[in-house]
Amino acid sequence: MSSTSRIPVSWDQITPRLRRGVRLCHDEVRGQDALLHPEGVALLNTTAAATLALVDGRTSVARITLALSCRFRGVCEEDILGLLRRLEEARLVELVSAVPGLLPAVAQPMPRASAADPAFRAAGPRSPSPQLPLGLLAELTHRCPLHCPYCSNPLELTAAAGELPTSTWLDILGQARSLGVLQAHLSGGEPLLRRDLELVAAEARSLGMYVNLVTSGVGLSAGRARALADAGVDHVQLSLQGAQAAIANRVAGAKVHDRKLEAAAAVRAVGMVMTINVVLHRGNAAGIDALAELAASLDADRLELAHAQYYGWALRNRSALLPTAGQVQQAEAMMRAARVRHPDLAIIYVASDYHEKTPKPCMNGWGSRQLTITPDGTVLPCPAATVIRDLEAPHISNAPLARIWAQSPAFTRFRGTSWLPEPCHSCPARETDFGGCRCQAYQLLGDAAATDPVCQYSPRNDTVAAAIAEAADAPPPLIYRTSPPSRATTTAAHGSHFPAPTCPQASANRHPLAIQPVQQHPSAQPNMTSRPFIKEMP
Repeated sequence: MSSTSRIPVSWDQITPRLRRGVRLCHDEVRGQDALLHPEGVALLNTTAAATLALVDGRTSVARITLALSCRFRGVCEEDILGLLRRLEEARLVELVSAVPGLLPAVAQPMPRASAADPAFRAAGPRSPSPQLPLGLLAELTHRCPLHCPYCSNPLELTAAAGELPTSTWLDILGQARSLGVLQAHLSGGEPLLRRDLELVAAEARSLGMYVNLVTSGVGLSAGRARALADAGVDHVQLSLQGAQAAIANRVAGAKVHDRKLEAAAAVRAVGMVMTINVVLHRGNAAGIDALAELAASLDADRLELAHAQYYGWALRNRSALLPTAGQVQQAEAMMRAARVRHPDLAIIYVASDYHEKTPKPCMNGWGSRQLTITPDGTVLPCPAATVIRDLEAPHISNAPLARIWAQSPAFTRFRGTSWLPEPCHSCPARETDFGGCRCQAYQLLGDAAATDPVCQYSPRNDTVAAAIAEAADAPPPLIYRTSPPSRATTTAAHGSHFPAPTCPQASANRHPLAIQPVQQHPSAQPNMTSRPFIKEMP
């Protein structure tokens, strides 16, 4: 049914409510209201905030409009419902109709400006002035009971003796919140191996942050789930390696699949929002149908299907993990079909950027919206930045976090877009993809300032084509990630092969009720909890 159809439903029969796991807060640092949700933040202007303050699951659109008309001029039901429909599409709000399935018609929203618009191109490169960060990825440990060959942790792992103590993490959280951070992503390794996890989570929540736990689920018993929920964890991202135990256990390098399913049940039993995260590669890309069915049966709120990002251990295993173009096309078709079959399950699909023509955005701007702190206290602009050997990343003990964010050369080096070389400097997409990934450029070309070679306009795009061609051959044995030993380095363990592939080859901010673009922070794969690090497909 089109948005212009006449539907016999009155505004008094439409009652909006926030979706489970979404909450409204006031950010005193910015002096602005925000919607916090699983791995994301939506910053609100005054009228949008006033609208959402009335969204309680009991007050109708008509009554919300009446209340707002006393505060703002020119408020009408169509504007209110237009805002709520956009939030509904972002899965932040639910619209409950007295006539199920029917809503009043609203005008089509004004299209957002795109990189192709003349006004966009005329804006020019951005100067490197820092914004306030929204998200903190706290890598509490590198210890992990799994040995996933696509792990994004560095090849040199921090031993338990080198991890930051509880007191330092609590101080970091306080500094981060004062700096503007609204999302805390507690990750690893496996954060459940930290005995102080509940203390860290409780501190983050007491400071007003939205608390995400990124976990393998190994060790997440019913009792531990209850303790974490009581501590204030809002959302759990649980990794699965496949839908069938045999495949999943082989990828994980441990017999843990059944324990993960038990962890999922424990999460749902205590009412925490749950995302099932699956890293896609040539060994499981054909299993999306089964993965969607499994996520639905586990009563998950979200399913993230994320193609492997080639850093750390994944880069070392790239020839064994990288899917063919045919596998990627089949995966995309299966994902879209799964969305139709499971409309209540939010399915997020992260593209395989080696098979894309344009690169993923570099952290939504390097040093722009988020930061990572490693188990030993190194402060990074992105989770993979340790691969840039000349970055000179600061340590949390060297300076206050605010000074590191604003002044550290590691954060200012690629901030803004004025530094971009050609062809990026004159590209209309420079404010969208920021020249691609700095870490990927360094790993593949040895130059962090180069255009990401994934981009079709990169003069070195041939390096990606060569990697795809190399992966088309018989895949080599997997090299499994190992746990950190007593020293800070680790050795690799060789494992099995994957079977050969079988498949064939006008700005919204001008609207009086606008929200700022939703800033996401989910992970592309375990330990990479920042949406701008990856490229999500609609």
